[in-house]
Amino acid sequence: MDPLRNPYTPNAGAQPPVILGRDAQLQTFALMLARMAAGRTEQSMIITGLRGVGKTVLLGGFRKEALSQNWIVIENEVSKHSNEAFRREVVADFRSALFELSPKARWSERLKRAASVLKSFSIQVDPSGSLTAGVDVEAVEGQADSGNLNRDLSDLFVAVGEAAKDEGRGVVLLYDEIQFLNQDQLEAVISALHKTVQRSLPVTMVGAGLPQIAELAGDAKSYAERLFKFPRIGVLDPDDARRALAGPAESEDASFTSEALDRAVELTEGYPYFVQELGYAIWGVAVGPAVTAEDVETAIPLYESKLDSSFFRVRLDRATELQRAYLRAMAELGPLPQKAADVAALLQRTSPQVAPTRAELIAMGLLYTPEHGYAAFTVPHFDKFMKRAVPILEIPAVRRR
Repeated sequence: MDPLRNPYTPNAGAQPPVILGRDAQLQTFALMLARMAAGRTEQSMIITGLRGVGKTVLLGGFRKEALSQNWIVIENEVSKHSNEAFRREVVADFRSALFELSPKARWSERLKRAASVLKSFSIQVDPSGSLTAGVDVEAVEGQADSGNLNRDLSDLFVAVGEAAKDEGRGVVLLYDEIQFLNQDQLEAVISALHKTVQRSLPVTMVGAGLPQIAELAGDAKSYAERLFKFPRIGVLDPDDARRALAGPAESEDASFTSEALDRAVELTEGYPYFVQELGYAIWGVAVGPAVTAEDVETAIPLYESKLDSSFFRVRLDRATELQRAYLRAMAELGPLPQKAADVAALLQRTSPQVAPTRAELIAMGLLYTPEHGYAAFTVPHFDKFMKRAVPILEIPAVRRR
């Protein structure tokens, strides 16, 4: 079929034609904004899930909804940054938010004060004032200038929240990959949001991250479980997965046989990213206009090759020899969460010997701990990929000191 008309979108965070299977989360977000706009408080959200389940796509849906309700949207894909770099990003984001709340020529006293607090917050990392270019206000003493990230970010959130409330608007932060905030940064964000809740200010956040973020948030602040909802998203149900394949094809005057849809759902298990990747591969091999089960089988090598060379490979390439061996040992045991002791035994080591490797893989976002003593892949089907990429489990020699 015509590659120019391929309707599938297997790109990181790319919006599919329709967001399927996420109605509950979209409705919860819309209600959250509406309640806060009415002066009520509402819990923020942290969406959790494995790679490829559509967390970033869902944030895009939240952005669209927030803009439709006239909220200011601050978007940030979190990276592992120092606290200084984190401050710089916050300054840039909130500077833009202030100008979006109102043109500078029409700034109210609340907005001018928020700008002064932002100036104070920035001085720690930008004495020259370049990050707040165009703001042209004096820093306010005693606000956001203590050097304590927790306290200073709270001052900033409150000042901006008061300005937004004065303008009859709200500010929503959409933070992707939120598990990469370090403990100081996560604690500061949680504390700052808590302050805005205490003052009934229209500032909220939706984070998206891997499953371990719920535990990390609880470790950072004990009240995080009351401040946030933690909805977890996963695979699409079979009907939604079928619609995710059939709908885009129908928009281009093509169709799937029921057998083709059944086989495609079986292959992808309903993971949204895999559905898009398989649909893209099928479009490239099918003659059409009707896609058959045979077309799906023909597309499998192309589908797996694309996943292996991009979605999977980019993660494995960062691993050391021992980390690769640990991942391969987990794959040998299967796709389910595995006991640390069982993985260590396959590697002919003790659990304490491989514990640092396991911790490194968790920090890299390749594993998470669904329960004490167990680890699981954060990437669906990673066990299958590891067996393709490393056909034989090789045991690294124990290095002697």
